Amino acid sequence: MDDFLDRLLALWTVPLDDRADPVAEFRAVYTDPVTVNGTPMSCADLVERARAMQRTYADRRTEVVHRLAADDRLAVAFRIRARHVGPLATPLGTVPPTGREVSIRVTDVLTLTDGRISDIWMIADDLALLHDLSAVRLTGEQGVP
Repeated sequence: MDDFLDRLLALWTVPLDDRADPVAEFRAVYTDPVTVNGTPMSCADLVERARAMQRTYADRRTEVVHRLAADDRLAVAFRIRARHVGPLATPLGTVPPTGREVSIRVTDVLTLTDGRISDIWMIADDLALLHDLSAVRLTGEQGVP
């Protein structure tokens, strides 16, 4: 399972422009389509997500904190550390580049079908990220009523 996890993480970190056919590489690890938090997405959509992350973050490092494999499921808790160098699109609006170092906590619960990811439930600590980028302030912070 460690080899599979290494291949999965590399899809998101190795620069897409250095690859001959990134969609085919994603299809080797994901079904097409794959369901992400209940929404079907194509591997081409995943490549665009990876491209957006690579535009947003530089010097990305991923630290796997926990992993648990059971039958056709893999749960992975990890931390992404990177520098915020490009616009970050969020449901609250776009955060312009700050140049700040960030640490993003993520948990993925993956379902595997025939050795490929067919379903993902992904949870990220977006509030802490937005706070670290000064895009939101928490109640009780200086200057907030």
